Amino acid sequence: MTIKAATPYLILNGRAEQAIPFYQRALGAKVEALQRFGDVDQSCPAAMKNQVMHAALRVGDALLMMSDGGPSTEALPQNGNVNVALEFDDPDQARACFDALAANGKVVQPLIDAPWGGMFGALGDQFGINWMFNSARAKKA
Repeated sequence: MTIKAATPYLILNGRAEQAIPFYQRALGAKVEALQRFGDVDQSCPAAMKNQVMHAALRVGDALLMMSDGGPSTEALPQNGNVNVALEFDDPDQARACFDALAANGKVVQPLIDAPWGGMFGALGDQFGINWMFNSARAKKA
């Protein structure tokens, strides 16, 4: 067996509609797929019909998937012990995305020059998703 990818799947407890445009602005994400509960199950409760059942967002070469989660996920904690790690080859892009995700969130580790020769930072965004950033350092003039 060969694992071809490990894709983060974000359960947003009814906030996917807000999160999608936020990640589009903050990370340059492109929506590749979007299905609502009402699109696939006409018998679902009226309150769920417009909730996001599944969305796939392309972020560079990576894929993020997300859902509102449905009624069984209402008791999920906002923050977990999972982080989405983003690897950048452009430190300016890393800084811009970091700052955009940090807005209304909580910075855990500001972007620093890390001992392994890269730039590193960590934060929790306004939706309770934890992010880790790693990038090449800016070239010194």
